Amino acid sequence: MAGKPKPMRQIKQLIRMQQQGCSIKLMARTLKMSKNTVKEYLAKIGQGGYKAEDLLAMEDPELERKLHAGNPAYSDQRFGWLKEQLDYYASELKRKGVTRKLLWEEYNQAQQQGYQYTQFCYHLNQHLRSAKPTMVLDHQPGDKLYIDFAGKTARYTDPQSGEQIECQLFVACLPYSDYGFVMAVPSQKIEDFLYALVQCLGLLGGVPAALVPDNLKSAVTKACRYEPSISEALEQLANHYQTSIIPARVARPKDKALVENHVNLTYQRVLAPLRNEVYFSLHELNQAIFERNRRLNQTRMQQKNHTREEKFLAVEKALLKALPPKPFELTRHHEATVQKNNHVLLAQDKHYYSVPYTLIGQEARLIYTRSLVSIFVKGEKVATHARDRSTNGYSTVKEHLCSHHQHYRDRSPQYYQDRAKALSETLGQLVALVFTRPAHPEQWYKTCDGLLRLQRCNDPKKKKKACTLAIAHEQYSYRFVRKLLENNLFFPEEPQNPVPLPNHGNVRGASYYHQLTLNFESHESD
Repeated sequence: MAGKPKPMRQIKQLIRMQQQGCSIKLMARTLKMSKNTVKEYLAKIGQGGYKAEDLLAMEDPELERKLHAGNPAYSDQRFGWLKEQLDYYASELKRKGVTRKLLWEEYNQAQQQGYQYTQFCYHLNQHLRSAKPTMVLDHQPGDKLYIDFAGKTARYTDPQSGEQIECQLFVACLPYSDYGFVMAVPSQKIEDFLYALVQCLGLLGGVPAALVPDNLKSAVTKACRYEPSISEALEQLANHYQTSIIPARVARPKDKALVENHVNLTYQRVLAPLRNEVYFSLHELNQAIFERNRRLNQTRMQQKNHTREEKFLAVEKALLKALPPKPFELTRHHEATVQKNNHVLLAQDKHYYSVPYTLIGQEARLIYTRSLVSIFVKGEKVATHARDRSTNGYSTVKEHLCSHHQHYRDRSPQYYQDRAKALSETLGQLVALVFTRPAHPEQWYKTCDGLLRLQRCNDPKKKKKACTLAIAHEQYSYRFVRKLLENNLFFPEEPQNPVPLPNHGNVRGASYYHQLTLNFESHESD
């Protein structure tokens, strides 16, 4: 009887055989028990003063409790003394360097006939487990969304530099269906955190009653067991989606055990299969992550006859709140002065954005989101740009520049050839030949500016002849063409309406020069 208790159905058979007057030997042989075990059960029934009819009428658990008031080990005298010391041993175990082995050695010195090391550890561990009972949470569909960042990171390769760029993994999970979401973002900063959360809600197609973040810096500005301080940005999002924020309790990892479990599933089912793949952008990486996570949600769960996606679509999705017409975007404000180059600096990104040049020197307000930068001067919106995080870069709208600067930015070999060809086919040919010379194209921009300027103040016929002559002599320069035009070289002026000679006695007319042909033959005959 010192071993494992016998099934109560057998004990009831034992009681009935005793009522029938069967011998101990027969009972032992029939019930496949030892005679000592039969004797011990009969003795326990007799010592307890129990009536056979009452015992037979009991449910099996009740009968077992009567006959086995507890584990025999706990009725041992040794356990009585150890029980009083278990709280002390549990507290000592928290101290640095204190081990179970050390505590047992101290216990063994105090109790010479005490438990061996294995039994001592068993009782101590039982005491530790009973001191921290766990509760099974009954999650309601559409009630909460647990959100967190995974400890491990993902990466992609910069196609220009070959650099491996680390990314953070945002993980979210609906506890009722265990339907999960995973996304890689550049960092755990508030903007990236909220962007991933917005994408998650968009994929779910609805909003749960509450969001349960871990105590992230992006979500909780000040951790507190009773009244944690929620970040202003997260409160903006919650108000936009008409939901609540309930941070997980500090140092209570079991409160978010489901999302932690989903993090582990992400490592095993999402990241591990992608570990040898190479991606060249964050978008490519996320497309692969979304596909692997979709497979995870569509995989049948162990010991269950449904998938996470099936349970989510069948029960939970319909209970989510409707999404607002527009997704949430965090807005921030920044004050700056329009610089002489008609750009303002967004200090957070160290990036410059253009405004109309007429606003140089004025104060501007930048209202920016994760994707957009709007610039206001005196309450009027003067510019809108796509947000660019390239350090010391410039985002410039051509129309914001003055005409001179616009011309300077537009310059290119094709720009000059098109302008020249529009003025004259010959000039277009000359400008095209200018850029055939071995030098950087920008070296010839001023030459082209000069040739185009000559077209404003010269006779078209002369300009054409000058360009033709320059092409013929392979002199593709502004100076050569200018000299031709200024000095009228190779183009003498033709007289306009020649004036007739006056009639005068001293003036010989044309008739004077019409002399008779001399007859040299007759002269020789003389």
